[in-house]
Amino acid sequence: MSLLVVGSVALDSVETPFGKREQTLGGAATFFATSASFYTQVRAVAVVGEDFPQEHLNFLASRGIDLSGIAREKGKTFRWKGRYTFALNEAQTLDTQLNVFQSFAPVLPDSYRDSDYVFLANIHPELQGKVLDQVRSPKLTAMDTMNYWIRETLPQLQKTLRRVDVLFVNDAEARQLSGEHNIFVAAKAIMAMGPKRLVIKRGEYGALLFDQGHMFFCPAYPLTEVFDPTGAGDSFAGGFMGALAQSKHTSHGFLRRAMVHGAVLGSFAVERFSLDRLRDISDEDIRFRFSEFQRLTEFSELPVE
Repeated sequence: MSLLVVGSVALDSVETPFGKREQTLGGAATFFATSASFYTQVRAVAVVGEDFPQEHLNFLASRGIDLSGIAREKGKTFRWKGRYTFALNEAQTLDTQLNVFQSFAPVLPDSYRDSDYVFLANIHPELQGKVLDQVRSPKLTAMDTMNYWIRETLPQLQKTLRRVDVLFVNDAEARQLSGEHNIFVAAKAIMAMGPKRLVIKRGEYGALLFDQGHMFFCPAYPLTEVFDPTGAGDSFAGGFMGALAQSKHTSHGFLRRAMVHGAVLGSFAVERFSLDRLRDISDEDIRFRFSEFQRLTEFSELPVE
């Protein structure tokens, strides 16, 4: 099954308590597509500048990602610079240079319009809606958003929310969007806005799935090394959507399984800077960590004495 992602490809400069990297490969579409490529065919729509290193595109192509939708425009590539403290759940943005991304207006190649699964990464909600206008009859549509769009473009965001099957947000964004402090009350309020399913990412505390009356909690994988949380949420979404596309099913049981695959890919992403860890893993590594999730979370009823 084909999986389309529309979002950013960027050059990131990141500083954490464990090191520092300059001008590394980043962007929501990049992390998502790389993670999803372990499961299914991925099509990417994004824009880069004249300065974007060809080696990065070569890497994405080596993962089997269709890059027909990535345009190289005159100007500089989108750049983001951020710093994390030991509280790795939240980045301090030091600099954002939108550059060619400022005028990004995604146009899908004709060969992308029949995509079965669609993920709208973190871009303006009006642009997300215009992407939905261009796809014919996808089996599942999903979107991400952030605090800025919730604060500045709420009417447009609410319009797009009514058109998607799955929304991904973190817990702070869920509270902001719903106006509710309790995360379960917040989830109910958000689903009343339109999305049929909701995934709330909670960083090191795992993630929650709300699915038409069902709820599922997926813990985070216990790690001894966390170098860089940049892209963890997009890697989670890539694993989730990739696993669904591979299975060709969207029932609750498959959604639960997809949550674990999302957690697996997110756990790998944070173990190194940029996409360095995702470059190294194999299908066998993914299967092993998935089985570890099963082992760590399995339990039985207490025996009756």
